[in-house]
Amino acid sequence: MHPTTRLGDHPWPAARRRSDRGTIVVVPVGSHEQHGPHLPLDTDTRIAEAIAERAVRRVDGAMIGPTLTVTASGEHQGFPGTLSVGTTTTTAIIVELVRSADWAGGIVLVNGHGGNVPAVDDAVAILRAEGRHPLAWSVRRPVDAPPDDLHAGWTETSVMLHLHPTRVHLAEAVPGASVTARDLARRPLIEVTATGTLGDPTGADADAGRRIVETWVDDLVGAIGRWSGSTAGA
Repeated sequence: MHPTTRLGDHPWPAARRRSDRGTIVVVPVGSHEQHGPHLPLDTDTRIAEAIAERAVRRVDGAMIGPTLTVTASGEHQGFPGTLSVGTTTTTAIIVELVRSADWAGGIVLVNGHGGNVPAVDDAVAILRAEGRHPLAWSVRRPVDAPPDDLHAGWTETSVMLHLHPTRVHLAEAVPGASVTARDLARRPLIEVTATGTLGDPTGADADAGRRIVETWVDDLVGAIGRWSGSTAGA
């Protein structure tokens, strides 16, 4: 297991000495948006960074790049504290970031926010058409999570209780609206849930959060291994 290494901590020559195929830059992609009355606005950012940090320790030649912290959170418009640059701008930022890293052996995008998936997918499609091969990985709802556990519910609250327990105000957690992802596509979130929560965070558990994080990290490390092997000659 390797110590966590941040690209920004080093002078430029260190960026090219990580491995035979070049540095793998792992970029956390978070958000700054409401997460109910009990979780911090930077929940997705904290989760993406934690997963990236743990994965980098297990990947030869990997370094953590700068986090994207304000991204596509338009669905949370109307909740104070939410900041967003929209899907189009987030796509453009990712495209330009990856283009600027042609010196690297590869870029891995670790996305902690479901609302970023369209932007990430669009950016990757553009970049692949140009001959670049970034890897995009996003957190997924655990198989044992309730189907309405879509935002600031059991999963995210459990994960944050594991990663940053002092940032979780569990006494303020209340069950939110029970809706489907299709419902959310029709109306702004603030019209669906007054608290910003979707699902029920009240039964969240730090040990469950630990298991979820471990599963996510294992999945990401495996994805990097498969991607790294498939792009070695690209």
